[in-house]
Amino acid sequence: MTSRGGSKLTGLNGNDKMPRQERVIPLFHMSASLKSEVRKLNFVHFLIWLLVVAQVIVSHFDLVSHDIISKPYQWEYPYLLSLIPLFCSSLSLPNNNISYLVLSLISGGLFSVAPLIYGGMEMFPVAKQLYRHGKAYRFIFGFSAVTVMYVVMVIAVQVHAWQLYYMKKLLDSWFSATQEKKKK
Repeated sequence: MTSRGGSKLTGLNGNDKMPRQERVIPLFHMSASLKSEVRKLNFVHFLIWLLVVAQVIVSHFDLVSHDIISKPYQWEYPYLLSLIPLFCSSLSLPNNNISYLVLSLISGGLFSVAPLIYGGMEMFPVAKQLYRHGKAYRFIFGFSAVTVMYVVMVIAVQVHAWQLYYMKKLLDSWFSATQEKKKK
């Protein structure tokens, strides 16, 4: 800027300022990366859920012979409710909604993990019989149904364990962010 009658002021042309570097607060960076992981795990959870739904629908409507796709085990019916924690978790992510995330954590244990534990116990005698005698009575596309379902269960347990872990970490980061806002 110049004055009307005098010299030009130095240092006000913008060259004297240090370059501004915007940094993301580590808490928000962690929240964004955790959200990304939860979204990926939600997608895999949905694919597993679709497999279980497909088996239940095909079996109940007799779309194919029970020799090709066996009847579902009892644990698969309560597992269908695992769509509830998936839905709550998906609702919580866009707006950082703590209450939906807590609901997703609680219902994830109830509707996702508990049926898998029950399923492991339900299918154990059949798996033991298959291991000892080599006899299977239920099949899915020519494979032993208990073997296929145990593989699905192992993958599902891992997915749900990581989901619960990342959602807990996300909840902690959101909660600490709200605590910091309350202090100010």
